Amino acid sequence: MRYILIGRGKMGKLIRETATAAGDEIQAAFGHDDLDQLGQLGKAADVVIDFSRPEALPEIAAYVRRTGTPLLSGTTGYSPRDLELLRSLGTAAPVLWSANFSLGVAVLYRALQTVSGVLKPDFDIEITETHHNQKADAPSGTAKLLVEALDPQHALRPVYGREGNCGKRSREEIGIHALRGGTVAGTHTVHFFGPDEELEFTHRAASRQIFVNGALHMARLLPGKPCGVYDLQKILFGE
Repeated sequence: MRYILIGRGKMGKLIRETATAAGDEIQAAFGHDDLDQLGQLGKAADVVIDFSRPEALPEIAAYVRRTGTPLLSGTTGYSPRDLELLRSLGTAAPVLWSANFSLGVAVLYRALQTVSGVLKPDFDIEITETHHNQKADAPSGTAKLLVEALDPQHALRPVYGREGNCGKRSREEIGIHALRGGTVAGTHTVHFFGPDEELEFTHRAASRQIFVNGALHMARLLPGKPCGVYDLQKILFGE
């Protein structure tokens, strides 16, 4: 496989090392300081892999539209407008975006879809996410992903932390809390608080390698697929 990598952060470096060790070729790699050079490149790879920042999306989108190169993105922090632009690229190439490419998180997402329907509205739902002290966005993309699994109809109101005389908790809210410190790769816990009982689902990432392995596995599936926006859950579970 031949890749173009966008992003020179920790994830970008791990993807490069892992792909190279597997015998894949890195045709080009760009960071925020030289991303404008992507526009000078023709179709040079089987897949563009993007783990960068939302600001890079317009340049990446222009390249994908021009060359039809499949895009796999794990960038987080996108605005609704960014996501709309990302999905529009499905008319030009196969596109797969996920806030988390871990198999364990994919299974957790699936489990929460089933469990939340049984426990709501009798159980209050809160999410805590913990990451290293260098993470720039909050809440994490994975936390947002889990909220989508829990509340696909957006019936619950997100509450990001609480302070002062904030009043009683209502059943119509879902708490989302971000912790930052040390070198934590990523821990996400979904809490269900019911009458006289509690239920928790926790996923802990021991390292970023799980995200890298998942992303590269999915990237190998994109070439040859028809243009469109692909869903990680549908690819994994076949629905």
